[in-house]
Amino acid sequence: QVQLAESGGGTVQAGDSLRLSCVASGGTFTQYAVGWFRQTPGKEREFLAHVWRSGSSTYVAESVYGRFSISRDNARNTVWLLMNNLEPEDTAVYFCYGDHRGWDIRWGQGTQVTVSS
Repeated sequence: QVQLAESGGGTVQAGDSLRLSCVASGGTFTQYAVGWFRQTPGKEREFLAHVWRSGSSTYVAESVYGRFSISRDNARNTVWLLMNNLEPEDTAVYFCYGDHRGWDIRWGQGTQVTVSS
């Protein structure tokens, strides 16, 4: 069963870009569709983006469409979330997940992104 570890968070200025990474270990990465959510205190997790197992198809939430993109490299067991033109409202903890056909869902520990105005 795969384990996920995010990295790449930090503090940036509004308008900056940031790329988050999520590396999988301990399982077969290609069995999992993967994606990203984010969460701020007192709110539910917000879905951001999803990429299917082969990497050929992606889906990005309307709320971040045009600013965020997702990609994966199965040879490197890695999924990325590229975030452009960041806004203070993007401040959150960002989580990656892995989904094996809906019956095995894995989460990373999260990485903090803070966007200052």
